[in-house]
Formats: sequence, C-alpha cells, structure tokens
Amino acid sequence: MDIKLELVSVPVTDIDRAIAFYTDQVGFVLDHDHRVSEEVRFVQVTPPGSACSVMVGHLSGMEPGTQRQLQCVVADADAALADLLSRGVEAQGVDEQPWGRFVYFADPDGNQWAYQQPVFPG
Repeated sequence: MDIKLELVSVPVTDIDRAIAFYTDQVGFVLDHDHRVSEEVRFVQVTPPGSACSVMVGHLSGMEPGTQRQLQCVVADADAALADLLSRGVEAQGVDEQPWGRFVYFADPDGNQWAYQQPVFPG
C-alpha cells in the first residue's frame, strides 16, 4: 500500500500577505484561491516539483506562526540560499551537518522552514 503526503497546513494571520510571500518571494506556485464562504478561504500553494502542497489560511486549532520544522529537499543549498536572498527572503544558511546542508527561513508569521540538500556518504 502506498501512502502519499500531499497537503500540509500552515496557519497565517493575513492570507493575501502569505500568498505574496510564498509565490512572489519563495517561488511556490499558487494552485487554488477559492472563497468557500465568508469565513472560509481555501488557498493552496506548491513548491516547484513537489507532490506535496501547502494550505495557508486561518486554521481552526492552529495559531499563526506555530508551524515548525517544515522541510523541503533541494539539489543545491547554496543556489537555494542565493535564490531566496535575491527574492528578499531573510534566509540563513548554509548550515553544514553530517546528514545534509540546510538553509533556514520563516514566513511573515514566523512559521519555520528548512531547505535540505541531502549529503550521502561515500
């Protein structure tokens, strides 16, 4: 049986600000922006090449800025850092670890992300 993670939730205070950050600055693709009702707006963005998308919004039971340790895999941490910085993202890195090279950043609400370039022994 295959099990595929295809959506994670990220709580934000301002949905329009989050869309601008994730699409214009981080480079994710806006897949959906639908107002379901006056209280519910469904917004989904996806990192380029990813099978897993990110739902941003006002999420019941989740406070904005509390999502931690969201991680994406990249081929080149140095290139990812340069891209984020060129787009105005306050990114930190490259953090060298035995299991990977990491670039860290947060969205405007403080939800924390890491881009990992895996390092394989050998």
